[in-house]
Amino acid sequence: MSPRASTLDSLRSRAEDLLSRAYVPFSETPTAAVLLLDDGRWIPGVRVESASYSLTIPALLNAYTTAVALERSASIAAFVLSRSFRREEALYVEDLPQGPFEPCADDAWVQGAGGGGSLPSMKARHPPSLDASIGEAKEGIQAVRRVAQRAHVPASGYPVGALFDIQDTLCVPGVNVEHPDWARILCAERNALGTVQSYALPTPHRLYLTCRDDPDATPCGACRQLLAELAPEATLWMDRHSAPHERSSVSALLPGSFRGQALLDVS
Repeated sequence: MSPRASTLDSLRSRAEDLLSRAYVPFSETPTAAVLLLDDGRWIPGVRVESASYSLTIPALLNAYTTAVALERSASIAAFVLSRSFRREEALYVEDLPQGPFEPCADDAWVQGAGGGGSLPSMKARHPPSLDASIGEAKEGIQAVRRVAQRAHVPASGYPVGALFDIQDTLCVPGVNVEHPDWARILCAERNALGTVQSYALPTPHRLYLTCRDDPDATPCGACRQLLAELAPEATLWMDRHSAPHERSSVSALLPGSFRGQALLDVS
């Protein structure tokens, strides 16, 4: 077996292992993705469903947006899925700015025209968090402002940053990541939520959000819905730079949120 084929098989095995992390209470059909970096480290992504079905985060998009938030998107060497790529997933990868990516199998796309290059051997998982510990809220605000600089916003020029504080020692970043297909854009809050799920991390207890340029910024409806489903008890700190930061809660953002219990009862 060639080194390239061996790496792809290792990625496939890892994707299968990740299926149990997918959050799929409605479809009960898990999907996982593994993104390989050029240094051999890898980033996971799993399908994260929502009671509002259209807000579901696909595994491939989850892995890629995590790479952007971790500042590793320029180092992508390959994507592997736990099943064959669908057309919409292939189109998503084709339009990524780090390309060109080309298919080398039904379930794998690799960096480089023709898809015939070598791949690094698979090594350890890339860590999901910043090397930081947050004590007071002002430290979280300062940290999330730095995270927002990682946003990929070529169309809107509207960077947003999120930082999820987990057990005071684990800080998971998220940024808004735009795509030529606007239906595939992911906001900072959902980016971080997807990373938490993919890495099987505990539910965050503090969330820091920042928007550099908008004094009236607030989480959009889609992010409020996902936060209500996946982090309902979290405390939220919102920063608008020129105004004092505000403390709120996820439950206050979306009172009476839709949980889809009747849908679960049917399934």
